[in-house]
Amino acid sequence: MATFYNQATLSYGGNTTTSNITTGELLDALTAVKTALRGTYTANDTITYVLSLVNTSAGALTNLTITDDLGAFAYNTQTLYPLTYVAGSLRYLVNGVLQTQPVVAAGPPLTVTGINIPAGANATIIYEAAVNQFAPLTAGSTITNTATISGGGLTASVDATAVLTTQNRPALTINKSLSPTTVTENGQITYTFTIQNTGSAPATATDDATVTDTFNPVLNGIAVNFNNTAWTEPANYSYNTETGVFTTLPGQITVPAAVYTRDPATGAWIVTPGVSTLVVTGTV
Repeated sequence: MATFYNQATLSYGGNTTTSNITTGELLDALTAVKTALRGTYTANDTITYVLSLVNTSAGALTNLTITDDLGAFAYNTQTLYPLTYVAGSLRYLVNGVLQTQPVVAAGPPLTVTGINIPAGANATIIYEAAVNQFAPLTAGSTITNTATISGGGLTASVDATAVLTTQNRPALTINKSLSPTTVTENGQITYTFTIQNTGSAPATATDDATVTDTFNPVLNGIAVNFNNTAWTEPANYSYNTETGVFTTLPGQITVPAAVYTRDPATGAWIVTPGVSTLVVTGTV
């Protein structure tokens, strides 16, 4: 929206006088708002974006092009893109009705062509982008992502921007392994649970992380250790010898934060996860 001003001058008999100043507002034919459904991110996240377009003019806007910079930023002599379009994720609606898929080129940058918005109508474009290796991960980092709408009779392009901020929290995954994988009756087996944290914050006792498993067949005479420290029941875990249900107590599982380092040549971030290990041994 732009404000304009106008003033008239009256000349007569060698004299001049001016009128009052009138003020008006020139409405943009198109308004655009870009929103991330979640305003924070961590490594390997997938972000859903919603681009809302409103045609405020009396005529249709046809064959608009959307160019999304996928968070582009300069690094040394390169342009890096911290987001990657998720193929096939884009949906295009007009007044809430799903439309034929427009032409999408993943880029980077991402381009979408063939967007049409009738007079007075609204269009919604929804798509996903994955956080990739070029996304900054240290605490307080941001990704600024701008979509530019052009063509279709617009006198000037229209921008819409969304900003993501790194979420300072743990991001845990767990992997379970068995050794040996073949055992005779009354033989001993070991379950190893490897818990990794790719987040920028450690998982502490206040996060109340727990591991629950049902051992089938039921283990007898179990021995448990966490990060090479022996655990005891009921101080650290509970175990039902009839059902085989094993549960660590809340607050016993802790995992250090990940370490982030940047390749100075490529600008890619390397994530070294924090790791904790839970080991349960027993006989079957």
